[in-house]
Amino acid sequence: MSDGVAARGFTLTGPMLASADMLSLFSDQAAVQRMLDFEAALARAEAAHGVIPADAVAAIVDCCDAARIDLPALAQAAAAAGNLAIPLVKQLTAAVLRDDAEAGKYVHWGATSQDAIDTGLVLQLRDALSLVAADLAALAGALASLARVHRDTTMVGRTWMQHALPTSLGLKAAGFLDAVLRHRQRLQQVRGRALALQFGGAAGTLASLGDKGLAVAATLAQDLGLSLPDLPWHTQRDRVAEVATVLGLLTGTLGKMARDISLMMQTDVAEAAEPSAPGRGGSSTMPHKRNPVGCAAALTAAARVPALVSTMLSGMVQEHERALGGWQAEWDTLPDIVLLTSGALRQMRDVAAGLQVDAARMRANLELTHGLIMGESVMLALGAAIGRMAAHKLVEQASQEAAASGRHLREVLGENADIGRHLSPEALDRLFDPANYRGEAGAFVDRVLSRYEQSEHENKPGTETRP
Repeated sequence: MSDGVAARGFTLTGPMLASADMLSLFSDQAAVQRMLDFEAALARAEAAHGVIPADAVAAIVDCCDAARIDLPALAQAAAAAGNLAIPLVKQLTAAVLRDDAEAGKYVHWGATSQDAIDTGLVLQLRDALSLVAADLAALAGALASLARVHRDTTMVGRTWMQHALPTSLGLKAAGFLDAVLRHRQRLQQVRGRALALQFGGAAGTLASLGDKGLAVAATLAQDLGLSLPDLPWHTQRDRVAEVATVLGLLTGTLGKMARDISLMMQTDVAEAAEPSAPGRGGSSTMPHKRNPVGCAAALTAAARVPALVSTMLSGMVQEHERALGGWQAEWDTLPDIVLLTSGALRQMRDVAAGLQVDAARMRANLELTHGLIMGESVMLALGAAIGRMAAHKLVEQASQEAAASGRHLREVLGENADIGRHLSPEALDRLFDPANYRGEAGAFVDRVLSRYEQSEHENKPGTETRP
């Protein structure tokens, strides 16, 4: 991978575990550029309020270009300095001094390292959350299509990994969609809280700017397109921890979706398959293999992200006005969460959009237990006549006999005179049709699809989005 798209912790495996767009957003050069964007906007805001000379701005802004920064030297110097901003400001100042000795006096005026690092991160998060929102919208659309098309596609419902009762593929897709819709709400809400300027100076008081601090902060926030918080949040880390937690919840849902689809892809089940493409899902030695590689990426993220979220939550306990370790623990952790989530989301978006469904195999799998899956249906119908417990005992005995003999439960029940007195052959036939025992699955699908369609309407340009 080129240096232009290299991200911390992600090298050759980057394209497997993160989206290309997100890798670019969190490259070393992009991270530095976002801190420099803060420095450029700071100079403009301070000049606007007479804190620094107006003629110093152009030279500072011109030098706020990551291409002019020696990244290897920056990394080496940061090891001794304790953060990236200190050597970055030194390099920036040196560059400005070379162009304009007077302007060089006003680089980073009144700010502190954490202001540049945190605001740079928030600027990265703004773009990152927009990418997540776009992919979530695409995933929601793909899941809505699956739920709509397969509203009445009957399949085995499984509990404890065993055949339970009939359900529908539409209901399974609607379950995923239902969660995705909640994540879209969470994402919108967290943007409002997290995309806030960080600007407090050395101890969070802006004392270095005299009586101009609040005015500079307001102009700086407006310049960067960020909200202006009531006060700096140097050691109040709930904003970034909430981003991590929301992404952790999303990754868990993507992992659940990946788990179900990968289980449905098992050779012995074969109810669904990821979309195929040249070079996708093959084996280095077995030509027949078609592995669930998209699901694997999502499950990898789902295994890694919870511990990273835990690190973010643990890091919230910070000392006084500047942290010793907790803040620093965020630097690689939060980008890794964003990158992993982006990869899982992009993979599952593509899997959902191209999922190949074998409805015939689903019907065949419904018969694998030779009718045992319909035992509850018969038991409840019979219970209306003889009581639930008595009916349960009769159907349980018949089920054991059917399992022991390898016969179909319908056949065994049809021979039982006690059952025949209450259920006709036609009634038994109806009770053994899985399509007749999906309960409210269709109604549940319709309700989720209605909410999806409402959310799509509310998110159209020019319409007000529900909070």
